[in-house]
Amino acid sequence: MLRSFRYLLWPFSFLYGILIRGRNWLFDKQILSSASFNFPIICVGNLAVGGTGKTPMTEYLVTLLYGRYRVATLSRGYKRKTKGFAIADDKTTAIDIGDEPMQFHQKFPGITVAVGEERIVAIPQILHLRPETNVIILDDAFQHRHVKAGLNILLTDYKNLFTRDLMLPAGDLRDVPSSSRRAEIIVVTKCPSDMTEQEKNNIITEINPKPHQKIYFAEIVYDQPYHVFSQQPGQLHTEQQVLLLCGIANPKPLKDFLTKHVQGYDMIRYADHHIFTTDDLAEIKQQFEKMDASKRVIITTEKDAMRLQKFKQELADFPIYVLPIRHRFLFGGAESFHQQVFRFVEQFPTNN
Repeated sequence: MLRSFRYLLWPFSFLYGILIRGRNWLFDKQILSSASFNFPIICVGNLAVGGTGKTPMTEYLVTLLYGRYRVATLSRGYKRKTKGFAIADDKTTAIDIGDEPMQFHQKFPGITVAVGEERIVAIPQILHLRPETNVIILDDAFQHRHVKAGLNILLTDYKNLFTRDLMLPAGDLRDVPSSSRRAEIIVVTKCPSDMTEQEKNNIITEINPKPHQKIYFAEIVYDQPYHVFSQQPGQLHTEQQVLLLCGIANPKPLKDFLTKHVQGYDMIRYADHHIFTTDDLAEIKQQFEKMDASKRVIITTEKDAMRLQKFKQELADFPIYVLPIRHRFLFGGAESFHQQVFRFVEQFPTNN
């Protein structure tokens, strides 16, 4: 039924595709301008709406580069309550900069975390206020063509490759598949850990990369949970009953993981980037009280945890844990990916 309804929307997708192709043509012909910087800028993005793993890929890059270089991240700051350019400091909250930038700020206190709707304006501001910066990572900026990044990393979900998708609203694509040619790196994310060489080669053939492009494959790995407020480590086991709080675009991988590792779970599903309210807090407590007291635990995502911080006093004594995720490259691709990123950053005179 849902598939049939989506195909009814195809005429609107066709019109939307025409608009996006026209916009891209204007940039390609330099009628609309893109600014380049003599500075290492890495863009992480995708062609589709929804979760392809942009946040954990940004974190992967920060972890890879931090220690060698002074790193800055730049995000739009989706659903924040502020406007304009800002750099996170000790007083910053998720309301100020958005949940994903706040996550970067908490996990990597040694880096510069900036937000700004106009990246072409924000980049010079970062370099002015943080002149020691060696590399800037643009989070979710592939479709924002006013800035031309030197290294574009395009993510596509294994179960929803951009080659098989339709334009919005019939599908999930917000940009046309041909835009993938602008990427230097394409990462197929959320792959099964037992993916075969044959399947890998079939996907490479389907994507049909250009000579300048390299394709990698990665799976999602869930790390040890930790308490949202105390940061103390926790454990998941097969006797637990979980209340899952989830406000992300694609919770299916998380649900699949819990199905294999706990006795059972109930989920309270929220919209992506949902701002929690006192009504939500009451519902969480009510649902939690219905569960077996000896086995119950609350699990949420790192992004959701950033938006739950304002309820620290009310939830501090609850067994509420974050389940962090990260990318792990398959087929021995990590070393090649690392070297490609390092070569890009090191080609600039300030980083030699």
